[in-house]
Amino acid sequence: MQLVKRIFLSFSTVLVLFLSSCGDKAPKQITFSEHIAPIIYKNCTSCHRPGEAGPFNLLTYQDAASRAKLMKFVTQSRFMPPWPADANYSHFIDEKVLTDDEIKLIAEWVDDGCAFGDSIKIPQPPFFSVGSQLGKPDLVIKLRDVFKIKGNGKDLFLLMRVPYEISKDTFVSVIEVVPDNRKLVHHVNAQLLSYEFDKRKDVFAGNTVVDPEAFADKLQAYKELSLPNDDGVTFPALTQSVTNYLPGVTPPIYPEGIGGFKIVRKGALFLKDIHYGASRVDTSDQTTFNVFYAKYAPKRPTQEFQMGTFGVSPTVPVLVIPPDTIMTFHSDYKLPFDISILTINPHMHMLGKSFLAYAITMQGDTIPLIRIKKWDFRWQYFYTFKKMLKVPRGATIHTEGVYDNTRHNPNNPFSPPRLIAEREGSMRTTDEMFQFIITYLPYQNGDENVSLEIKK
Repeated sequence: MQLVKRIFLSFSTVLVLFLSSCGDKAPKQITFSEHIAPIIYKNCTSCHRPGEAGPFNLLTYQDAASRAKLMKFVTQSRFMPPWPADANYSHFIDEKVLTDDEIKLIAEWVDDGCAFGDSIKIPQPPFFSVGSQLGKPDLVIKLRDVFKIKGNGKDLFLLMRVPYEISKDTFVSVIEVVPDNRKLVHHVNAQLLSYEFDKRKDVFAGNTVVDPEAFADKLQAYKELSLPNDDGVTFPALTQSVTNYLPGVTPPIYPEGIGGFKIVRKGALFLKDIHYGASRVDTSDQTTFNVFYAKYAPKRPTQEFQMGTFGVSPTVPVLVIPPDTIMTFHSDYKLPFDISILTINPHMHMLGKSFLAYAITMQGDTIPLIRIKKWDFRWQYFYTFKKMLKVPRGATIHTEGVYDNTRHNPNNPFSPPRLIAEREGSMRTTDEMFQFIITYLPYQNGDENVSLEIKK
């Protein structure tokens, strides 16, 4: 009997200790102020705020609590936050990828009733300038006039001139494109026209929009757009590719001395193509360009090349996708010299299914660049590496794109599917493209150790 009593007491002691231990490890209450707000402010608020792409705000507890079930669903399905690149393959600046633990926190917070928590523990909300992802611009340039878009169901591919005049020559680090009509602006590619002060009296005079298809040749269209100097014959200096826009794009900003260009007193942004998607209702657009100055002249101007459509290497096979097929296309380019890659940008249209790019050195080593397992036309980022990425001379950059032209592709613009092709580089979203754009510097010793992250 005494033995049984001792055994019972020992068992009771163990049970009490076990229960006490479990109690110590039980998770504390998940609250907005301590757990959820930091996740939202880091990954969501930049888009979910007034004037940006998000369809609702995520700035306050009330914003989050009112969308709690939706937040749980889109994070568990990894639909949000949007980050198409595979974070298990390569890493970039400002990755918006939630960890499994963060997704679990959001779900448990929602299931437990969306507790607010201690207001003292809530972090300071991030500060954003209105109308910019990058901060307060030094100069804002707008399309001179509101552009009227007819609701006739047709894509528009236009040339535009956006003039400006400033007090003195200076340097620019980056130009941000901010579409007024985000639903219709598909892409913008801009160059910079720099007029000598005595060769163009009034940069604001003349036409600012022309349809290039209305002219027999480009020169005639350029003259109609009032690009030449006052003599009507000579043209101003041209700086290529000063800014670009695609859905989801935020322009890359590099550390001081990398990239940038000079901007003179009189000039204009020349939108060598601005594409408005088809609309069934009359609407309008007045896109804005935010200009951010640099303190010094660029020490290392960036360079760029692209592969595939319009690029230095062809698409193989020719980009033609018959209906009811899934096809894979490639483009390969052998580097003639060492480069330091800063930023990459894959580009496909509605039939895109997946994208892969990597480099293979002459020694057979593989350098991962980017892998997108599930292509999403709505989110086409400029991906900037955390450090410059050296790719040596003789390495071959290999790109691979898979296209789905079947009825199972929910983004297919045609039902039933039709033959879709590149069509001489057509930029219509109902045609296709296969591009890989690389922004780089000629390699210098030690580049691979240079961080591209900027302290905020």
